Amino acid sequence: LAHHPPFITMVQQNMPLSMEALNDISKANSARFARAGASLTFKDLGFAVPLSSGETKSILEPCSGHFEPGELVALMGPSGCGKSTLLDMLAMKKTSAYSGEVLVNGHTRDARSFPRIAVYVGQEDVMPEYWTVREPVKFNAALKTHGLKTKIEGEAPVDLLLAAFGLAGVADTYIGGSSVRGISGGQRRRVTLARGVAAQASMMFCDEPTSGLSATDAELCVKALRTIAKALNVLIVVVIHQPRLEVAQMFDQLVLLAANPGRMCYMGPMAQAVSYMESCGRPVPEHVNPADYFLDIVTPGLRLDASDHFAAMFKQHLEPQILSKVEWGLETKGLTIEEMLLAQPGARLGHYAVPFHKQFQQLLRRKLAITLRNPLALVGIGLMLPVVFGTFVGAMFTGFGHQPLLQQMGFVFILITVLGLGGMQLMPILIEERRFMKHETSEALYSEGASVLASFCVDVPLSSVGAALEILIMFSFAGFDSEHFNSIFFWCMLVFFVYDSLFGFVAAVAVDGQQAQALATPVLAIFLLCNGFIVSKASAPAFLQWIFAISPNGNAMQAITLNLAEGGGAAGQFVLARAGYVAGENGKGVATLVSMIVVLRFLQLVALKFLHRVQK
Repeated sequence: LAHHPPFITMVQQNMPLSMEALNDISKANSARFARAGASLTFKDLGFAVPLSSGETKSILEPCSGHFEPGELVALMGPSGCGKSTLLDMLAMKKTSAYSGEVLVNGHTRDARSFPRIAVYVGQEDVMPEYWTVREPVKFNAALKTHGLKTKIEGEAPVDLLLAAFGLAGVADTYIGGSSVRGISGGQRRRVTLARGVAAQASMMFCDEPTSGLSATDAELCVKALRTIAKALNVLIVVVIHQPRLEVAQMFDQLVLLAANPGRMCYMGPMAQAVSYMESCGRPVPEHVNPADYFLDIVTPGLRLDASDHFAAMFKQHLEPQILSKVEWGLETKGLTIEEMLLAQPGARLGHYAVPFHKQFQQLLRRKLAITLRNPLALVGIGLMLPVVFGTFVGAMFTGFGHQPLLQQMGFVFILITVLGLGGMQLMPILIEERRFMKHETSEALYSEGASVLASFCVDVPLSSVGAALEILIMFSFAGFDSEHFNSIFFWCMLVFFVYDSLFGFVAAVAVDGQQAQALATPVLAIFLLCNGFIVSKASAPAFLQWIFAISPNGNAMQAITLNLAEGGGAAGQFVLARAGYVAGENGKGVATLVSMIVVLRFLQLVALKFLHRVQK
């Protein structure tokens, strides 16, 4: 690749690769860049939704079809015709129950292995803002394949894809978003498509990849998809809405659906669609985009509506041919998905292409890179906020280390409270990370456990440094004797880890940042109250006294105050008795808080795995 002249020229000019160049390159790299082709056969695929009256409403009437490897297929139709529904069922992304069957090379699909050979590209471009254009493509290539050992082997296919999608010139530019400026919307869409191709899938399903793009960007996207389909023998099915003539002509096959309910009106070669319409008595007028005309005649309510006519003509003329082709697809057995996977050297079976440790390695590398590039996450929330807040609050308690025990308890109460409140600032970041984590796990790139572990290895140490600095600063201002440092530091850090686990769990459960704040605040408030300083166990209602045993604030306040009260005489004992603190419970407190950390982290993992799944 490094010495391939057409490749070098097109990378330098930042333009899509030609078919000839890409074919030459794919032949030289077919073993590592493309899987065996796969056909897709579906029979009686339909979808209906239940109504409140007990009846059902048909969204897509049962339909059948067969697609061959290397075809670029367009799914077209008006809104409500079920084209996205059909795509989701073909891609095995439909989470609601539907009827019919889908086969790959004549074999029934397996939910565990199908994501290994199929890629789904949704309407949203879900990627971290501080990723560069090259990194998501390389990320998918590393996690969807069995690994590329050397730099030359690893970078060349990525550069090929970036050039094919016209992204070579912005390879090192940030994706961008609300926090940082990056590439354009059209370029972001092409990055998403390039990620799908980098997975080396045999099938690719794209839901309106040109939506919201300019005519030029839309043409570039479809041109790149056609190039990939032909060069790498990939079946690509695309939902597209009113493409311009030049774009429509790039598709091999057209599936045209009518609405209310969704019905087949045409399935066949795109090049023969115009002549078919004419044979049905509805020729395409001169100087009219055929794609626009197709939609006009299958959209109920429009002046040109002939959806019932074309649905009837389809059943009479095209459906028998299609059903014959479907039966042939059902009877003709090709490679199973497992055999397709094993055809590549070094490949492994299972839901994921790479083992857990390689998933973790890639996720950790990404997490570190994004954190180091994001000044808000690295310096702002992680370090500067705790330091500034600790300095400001600590200054207000200057010299409290030499005050009576009751005033010292006030300082400890504020210190623990500040640590609890600080952890809440990370929840919006965790929720944003969860959004693209759920998208990527739905594509079987990695497991939720690998993602949680990678985030833990970066977020927790960074937050711990900030919390430790905050404790040190406030302790220094207060002027406590050094003999109390170990007790204060240990218990404050333990409380920090409990709240960090709690807020991590809340961020995994909550729908958004606002709901996370609403869920976390009452829990934090209850723990703040049940600490012996504000409300003692003796003064609390009997049915609420159990909260004191699990309150991080209560356990920490008790242990630290007992340490401060040593040698305090009668006055110190009076304060301890008033707060209800009892000596000898430090071990129980440590065990309780450590158990809470373990349980909350486990619940966080469970919530990330089973909640907020991508619904289709």
